[in-house]
Amino acid sequence: MQVDADLHIHSRYSKAVSKAMTIPNLAENARFKGLGVVGTGDILNPKWEEELLRYTEKVDEGTYERNGIRFLLTAEVEDSRRVHHVLIFPSISTVREMRKELKGYSQDIDTEGRPRVNLSAAEIADIANELGILIGPAHAFTPWTALYKEYNSLKEAYQGAKVHFLELGLSADSEMADRIKSHHSLTYLSNSDAHSPMPHRLGREFNRFEVRDATFEEIRKAILKRGGRKIVLNAGLDPRLGKYHLTACSRCYRKYSPEEARAFKWKCPKCGGRIKKGVHDRILELADTEERPKDRPPYLRLAPLAEIIAMVIGKGVETKAVRVIWERFLREFGSEIRVLVDVPLEGLAEVHEEVAKAIWAYREGKLIVIPGGGGKYGEIRLPEEIRKASIAELESLEVEVPKEEYRPKQTSLMKFLRGAPK
Repeated sequence: MQVDADLHIHSRYSKAVSKAMTIPNLAENARFKGLGVVGTGDILNPKWEEELLRYTEKVDEGTYERNGIRFLLTAEVEDSRRVHHVLIFPSISTVREMRKELKGYSQDIDTEGRPRVNLSAAEIADIANELGILIGPAHAFTPWTALYKEYNSLKEAYQGAKVHFLELGLSADSEMADRIKSHHSLTYLSNSDAHSPMPHRLGREFNRFEVRDATFEEIRKAILKRGGRKIVLNAGLDPRLGKYHLTACSRCYRKYSPEEARAFKWKCPKCGGRIKKGVHDRILELADTEERPKDRPPYLRLAPLAEIIAMVIGKGVETKAVRVIWERFLREFGSEIRVLVDVPLEGLAEVHEEVAKAIWAYREGKLIVIPGGGGKYGEIRLPEEIRKASIAELESLEVEVPKEEYRPKQTSLMKFLRGAPK
C-alpha cells in the first residue's frame, strides 16, 4: 500500500503555534488534505502525550489512530548550539525514557513543545540510538536553527553517531540536497513543520511511503530502506516559496548576493537589519557533486491550492472566501494533489475558471514566482496575459516568465504512479 505522511508538525504547546493544533483538528484536516499518517510533534511534552492518549486509540506499537488517521510519535528538540533535530519514537515507553534522559539537561521539557536541551547533536543522537529512536536533522539548511547554519557536514555535527534521515525543509528539495555527496545514502523527509492545521500549512510537504501498513515499524523500515519498503515520492513547496530560499535581510527582506552580503558584513545598509544567508547560496557553498543517487525518489513541487485561490481572488489565504472555493475543488476531485497536477483543465474550469487558469500556469511553469528570503515566504503571481485569456486560448498562448536559475521539470504524480516515463 501507499500512504502519504507528514511527520513533523507542532502542537499548541510550542511557542508561536496556533491554539487550534489539537488532535481532533489534526485528524479532521489531515483527512481533507489526503494524509494517512501525521507525526504527533511535541510528544516529549507530557500534556501533549496526555491529549494524544485521550483522543486516539492504539493500533500498534508507536502507532495511534483517530477517525482513520494514523499518528506516529514524533518530536523536535533544540541542542546546545540551537540546532534542531527530529525524533521518531517506537513506543510511548520510549518517549518516557527519552524524556527522563533529557530532563537533567533541559529546563523546559515539561512545559515547552519543542524543548531546548543542553547537549550536543552527537550526544542527543547517541541517546536516541541507544533507545531505538530514529533521528535526523530538522529543516537541515535553514539559516536560524539548522545543522548547516552551524556546521559544514553531518560528520562534524554528529561525530559519527548514526543518523537515519535528513529533513529537507521548505526552502530546499531533493536535487538541491543531492549536491552534497555525503547525503546520497540518506533518506530525505519532506515535512510541513506546520504551526497551524489550515490546508496551506498541514501537509504542504509530505512523503509517499510504500509499506504494508501505516505503522511505526513499517515507516521505520521504509526510512531505513529495508524489506522492500521505501519512500516513492517526496512532495513539497516549491523551494523558491520558502522563507529562506535566497539571501536577504531579516527585517526589510531586501535580497542580496552572497558577495554583497559579505561586503556589507551581513548588515543591511538599507535598514540595519541582519542579512541571513539563503538556502540556495548555502548549498552552493557546500556542493561537491553533480551526481544523483539512482534510488532517489522524485520530488514533486507543489504550491498549496489555498494560496493559488487567494492569489486569484485577491483575498487572504485563511479567509472564508478562499475556504469555500477550496472545499468545492476537494468535494469534486478528492485531493489537492489531483487538483494541482492531474485533473484536466476543462474539469477544473467547471468549478472555477480563473483558478483553473492559475493551476494551468503552475503546471506549465508559467506562474511567476518571487523567491522568498530573510524569513518572508515567496509569492506567486499570475501573468496578466493568462488572466485575460480564455480557457480555449491558453494552449496557444505565448507567455514570457523571468528566467530561473534553478527549476527542475515538473512531474505528474499520477503519471509517476502509473509508471509512465518522467
